[in-house]
Formats: sequence, structure tokens, C-alpha cells
Amino acid sequence: MAIKKSDLYSSLWASCDQLRGGMDASQYKDYVLFMLFIKYITDKYADSDDFAPPVVIPPGASFKDMIALKGKSDIGDKINTQIIGPLVNANARLSKSDFPDFNDPNKLGEGQDMVEKLSNLIGIFQKPELDFSKNRAEHDDILGDAYEYLMRHFATESGKSKGQFYTPSEVSRVIAKVVGISPDNTNARTTAYDPTCGSGSLLLKVAAEAGKPPINLEGQEKDVTTAGLARMNMILHDFPTATILSGNTLAAPKFKDGEQLRTYDYVVANPPFSDKTWSTGLTPGDDAYQRFVWGEPPAKQGDYAYLLHIIRSLKANGKAACILPHGVLFRGNAEAVIRQQLVRSGYLKGIIGLPANLFYGTGIPACILVIDKENATARKGVFMLDAAKGFIKDGNKNRLREQDIHKIVDTFSKQADVPRYARMVPFDEIADPKNDFNLNLPRYIDSSEPEDIQDINGHLNGGIPERDLDALADYWRVLPGVRAALFSPRLEESAAKQSNQPSPFGRGQGEGTEINVLLYSDSPHPNPLQQERERPGYAQLTLPLAEVKPAIFGHAEFTAFNAQATERFQGWRHATTPLLTGFGKDSHPKALIETIAEDLLNTFKPAPLLDAYDIYQHLMDYWAETMQDDCYLISADGWVAQPTRIVETDKKGKTKDKGWVCDLIPKPYIVARYFAEEQAAIEAKQAELETATASQTELEEEHNGEDAIFSGYDNINAAAVKDRIKELGKDPDGADELKVLKQWLELGNQISGLKKQIKEAEAVLDQKAYEKYPTLSEAEIKTLVIDDKWMAHLSAAVQGELDRVSQTLTGRIRQLAERYATPLPQLEDEAAALAVRVAEHLKKMGVVWP
Repeated sequence: MAIKKSDLYSSLWASCDQLRGGMDASQYKDYVLFMLFIKYITDKYADSDDFAPPVVIPPGASFKDMIALKGKSDIGDKINTQIIGPLVNANARLSKSDFPDFNDPNKLGEGQDMVEKLSNLIGIFQKPELDFSKNRAEHDDILGDAYEYLMRHFATESGKSKGQFYTPSEVSRVIAKVVGISPDNTNARTTAYDPTCGSGSLLLKVAAEAGKPPINLEGQEKDVTTAGLARMNMILHDFPTATILSGNTLAAPKFKDGEQLRTYDYVVANPPFSDKTWSTGLTPGDDAYQRFVWGEPPAKQGDYAYLLHIIRSLKANGKAACILPHGVLFRGNAEAVIRQQLVRSGYLKGIIGLPANLFYGTGIPACILVIDKENATARKGVFMLDAAKGFIKDGNKNRLREQDIHKIVDTFSKQADVPRYARMVPFDEIADPKNDFNLNLPRYIDSSEPEDIQDINGHLNGGIPERDLDALADYWRVLPGVRAALFSPRLEESAAKQSNQPSPFGRGQGEGTEINVLLYSDSPHPNPLQQERERPGYAQLTLPLAEVKPAIFGHAEFTAFNAQATERFQGWRHATTPLLTGFGKDSHPKALIETIAEDLLNTFKPAPLLDAYDIYQHLMDYWAETMQDDCYLISADGWVAQPTRIVETDKKGKTKDKGWVCDLIPKPYIVARYFAEEQAAIEAKQAELETATASQTELEEEHNGEDAIFSGYDNINAAAVKDRIKELGKDPDGADELKVLKQWLELGNQISGLKKQIKEAEAVLDQKAYEKYPTLSEAEIKTLVIDDKWMAHLSAAVQGELDRVSQTLTGRIRQLAERYATPLPQLEDEAAALAVRVAEHLKKMGVVWP
């Protein structure tokens, strides 16, 4: 049976526990990732029949040979000499410096300490769930995902100064998509390059977007160990032919054609932010590759140095995307000169502002500069997108959600103007003296939320400003009748005063409706208040606040809106179900989720009031939590629902059966569909139990005061109560106490009996459910998983979004109604009345207030 992705990840992370105490995460990651690497290449290539396998494993240098070293006193030295050495000698793309020293006592401890650590580490990778011979990289990249999982955790633990080897995968995906690469515009000769490739994740995301056949990947990395991670990463992701070289890209670029820089179709990069040592080993004014003809970057700010290297490394129609700190958009002096040349060249296609605190090496906000040499002369402006507010908190970092990634890519791809989010900014506006080629996004996109302005007139004289109601125009377009039903023009305050009726909301709490009854009754008799003059620009509620939400929910227009949205979901469900039922063994989970998620997003994009990206996020969250594991199980084993026993083994080797579990179809789904009556009977008994328990507790509380029946008990239990009953015997003075004690005892017997009945019934139901699994047909399994589990959850999520529409509208109406409920004259009258009452009280106490 296949392992769940989440279990695979936790097993890998458990391997880190063997090393965590002795060294920093930035160090122990190298040992764990090597173990992942050697286990993977052994499972994939050790028994390969290929004439020229991408990775050659010499005899005696496989993971199986490492197992034989467990427990040996020289295990560390043997791993270095018998495993790593021969591997490096047999594979020109691998280097000794790629791998950590397994015989380093400073990191791994000495003597038996080292032996135990390394033996335990090998033992973890012997687990059945880490058998990669079935879960190969080409099948949905489960290994690559596991590597990404580890890299994210290592980067998180490595801290601010040492986490720069990893670009968050969400940012890498944005870059890979906005750079414009796809299967439609690539072939086997397409080239992609990363001059500061780190562990290679960014290059691999670009390669994934390109699809098959694989494109040519090249990357350079300054840190020798990180370059080794990148080489292993390429092999784990099934790109063994990628070329990763070590060295300083700016001072000594390794990828050249003759004496010139090699040029590429696509370049992506996440250079070190504001590198203060960028010019070490380099004379910028006399650069052999003519990278700085637009100007020389500041000595202590290397951002533009990397960008200029990227531009020089692009073919005439090449495309690039680079992550840089926000400062490159507005800093002056030398950078301002380069920025002006960049804009005038037409190469700068767009700028994407990212949220702060996304990256592991720094918390400052960054941006993506998208470069496109193709059609540069015809470009009319720069497309700017401010995505700084779209993220979720994830521990001490921020992270882009699936909906944030999708929205950025959709908007950038369409070059679509979106208020407070994105727009095409003409060159004339950028070059205008007031901007002077300053590209700071807030100059061009006001992403701030509209201010909630207080209306002084409304506070003085009452009434909800129509301006505030007009701001809810999106709702009224769909629910015009709701506005008409909830609001009417505000009458002059004098009319309310003449009626001698209290404010419709009392003291701002939404209570009291007398004036509303007078103003809006259906009586055939004309209401004299109706003759009063209306106050233009102001409205008032026709209902008390408590009735607003039910009025919205019950309105025909809201019912119709609800029905239309539900119909959209049902349409998507009808179209998606055949894809889900057709999914099976050896199918590709990632291809499935991409298809159905895209369909869901497109289904809800035309829906009013609902944010299609929010609904899309619900599906992606559920995919990450549950559906992904389910689909990987189905892909490995087919539609099989086999419960497994949970057996725990203690330190003495004794085993204990702790029940059973079925990941694909948990027990509640079986019970709900096949044993609803039995479950209902148990729930009825549980309700009886709760009633009896509450009655017993109530009895104890009633007789637990000073000198009360239960006051002298250290612990009220059956034994103590029975002893007391014996003491009382037939004493006529204790009749009342005896009655209470017997009542308590009777309730206790009832509680014990119910608990026993429930336990027995649950055991019977548990056995029935367990025995049901082998009888399930494939069609029944699909119904349970697709309808009862997946679709039921997603349907509830969509309903939650519909409820949120009503709640948001109700919340804003309540806020406005309460804000303007009590006008100033009424407050003054109430204050005067209270002053009179206070004076009267003081007078009665013999105090005269001046």
C-alpha cells in the first residue's frame, strides 16, 4: 500500500531529529539531503537496465551497502570512502565538495555517539514509506515535493543569515509563470539559466512550466555546498543533465561562448539582496562582458549589478524575471541613472510588488522585475501590480496562498487593469518630471482601502448617509429590493421629536421600534408624520437591527442569488464527477487538481458578490489537507479502502491493538451511509446520559451549601453515599437527606447503565463498520469518497462563502445604524434629564449642587 504524502514528509523530518541536537539546521540539512539523494538514486538507478543511466552507482556504493555499515565503529569513514568517493569518481557531474563529511566528530560526535547517530539515520531511510522505486519523480514529482518540504523547514530553522539558499516555492512558481515559458513555446533546444541558483528550486519551477521534452538548465552558485544541493536537487527532480557550476557569477561567470557571456531564452534569479561585496574580484568600469554600459551600480548596493548581468545574458528575444528589494524601484544617484536607461530600453515589461517577510534571508519587501526583450521597441509602458496585501501568516513568515499566486499570474498575463491592484502605466507618466523615472508602486497604484469617513451632519441630526449606502453598490446591483426593504428616506428630526416617541434604537443598541411602527405601518389612515419634510442624502432603517439579517436571508432576491451560486457549484460538480470517477491507479494527482481547480475558478468568476479566488482557495486548502493524500493513495493502489489495525509496541516489545483506521474512507462516512440507525440510537443514549449527568450535578449543587447534605463530602461518590445511607438507617430526622441521597444514587446507577450500554453499542457498531469495508464495491467506494467526503466538504465551503456575503452586508448596516442612531440633540436631552435626576438625588441627601 502506498504511503501518504504527509506521512512521507513526517518520516523525512523525523530523520532530522537524529541530528538536530548537535548542529545548526544549515549544517544538518546537508546530511539529511544526502541520505534522501542516495536512497533515491539507489531505488531508481541501482538496478537500471539503461545503457547509459543518468547516474552511475558503482558496486558497493548504494544505499543497500550503507545499511551493511550500521553499527560499525568506522561507519563515518566508510561512508566517505566506500559510498561517496566511488559515486563522485563515477559521475562527472558530482563533486566531493557536494557532500558533507560523515566522519566529522565536531558535528556528529565521537566514537559510539557518531555510530549511533549515523546508524539511526540510515535506519529511518530503511522505512517502507521511503521506498522510492514506485514513487518515481516523473509521477507527480513526489520526491521533488519531499525535497521542497525539507528545504522549506531547513530554511525556517536556519534563521535570518543562513536561509538564503532557498526561494519559497510559491514565489518560484509566480516567477516561472510570469516569465512566459510554456509547452507551447519551448522545445528540447530551449535554454534557461539562473546566475545565482542557490539550491536550484527556481530553475526547476521554470522547467516544470516548460513541460516535456525537458529544456536545458544551467545555473551558477557561489556557495560550494549549496551548489552541491542544487546538483542533487536536479537529479531528484529527474533533471540529471542540468549543469550547475560553482563560482562567483559577477566576477567569474562560468557559462560563456568564447569570451562572451552565453545568452539564453529564459533567465530567472533571486540574487542576494543589496549585496555589499558584489564588486569583489571585478573592475566594473573595465568589465570584459560590457554589462555596465548603462552605468555602474553603487559599491555597496549590488542589486542592479545582477540585473544588468541578467539582461546581458538574454538572447535578442529572451525573457527574464528577477527578485530584487523594493529599493531598486526608487533609490537615487547611480541607480536612478540605470533605472532610466532600463525604462527607456523598453525591456522592462512589468513590476510585481510582493508582501513583506516572504523570504528566509530577510524580512524586507521585495518585487519581481519582468524583463522581455521581444517587442521592446513597441512597448508603450510598464505593467505594475501591487500584490503586497495578498498573503497568509505561516509561523514567523508570510506565505503566498494559492489564490494569491493565481491572481497575480492571471492579472499579469492579461495585462488587465484592476482597481487598487494593477494597471498599465504609460512611459509618459513614468518620465513626467513629478515622477522622474521613480518606479515606486504607490506612486501609480493606490492600494489603500477607501477611508470610512464619519458624517458630522449624521451625528448631529441622525440618519445614515446615502453616500455610505451607495458605497455598497455591488450588493444593491444584485439585491436592489433589499435596499428598498431595509431603508427609507430620513425624516427631519423635529418630526421624531413631535411624535414623543423614543429613538428607534434607544441608546444606540437597536432596541425600541415604536417610531418605525408609526412611520411604516400599513394602516389605511394617513400618518401625520409622513407629511414631515424628508432630509435629502440621509436614510433610516425600517426594521430593528435584530431583524435585518433575517430580512436579508429571507428576501426573494437573496434566495435567488443563493440558488444561482448553488447552481453554479452543482454544474461544476456534475462536470467534475466524471473526472474524479475516471481517476485511478497510475493517474496523476497534480494534473487532476490543476484541471478541476481551474474549472472551479472559471465557474465562479462571473458570479456576483463572490470572490472566485476565495472559493478556489477552499478547494486548494482541502487538497493540501485531505484530497492530495487520497489521490496519491488511489494513484498507487486504485479505489481500495482497506482498514489497517493500529498496533503499538512498547519498550519491552509488547504489542497492543489500539483499534483501526482507514485513511481513504474514515469510519464516520461508513457509519453515516450504512449504519445511521445504529448511530442515532447511540446518540439518543448519549443524550439520556447527558440529561442524567446534568440532573446529578444539579442535585449536588442544590445541596452543597453550608451545612447542606453534600457539604461534608471530600469526594461525592457512590461508596461515600452508600455509607451515609447506612449511617442514617431509619432515623426519622434524616428522611429528607435519605430521599436526596437515594435520588443521587439512582441517577448514578442510571449513568453507569447508560455508559455501559453506549460502550457496548459503540463496540458493536465499530465491528459492523470494520466488517463493511471488504464488502464495498468500487462504485460504493467512489460514492463514499467523491460524494460523501470530497463534495460534501466543498459544498459546505461554498455555502460558507454565501453566508459571508450576508454577514458582511449585515455587519456594515449594523455599524452604520449604530453609528448614527443617537443624534446630538437627543444626547443633549438625555444628558439634561440625567442631570436633573442627579440633582434631585443630591437634594434628598441634603446637598445642593450649584
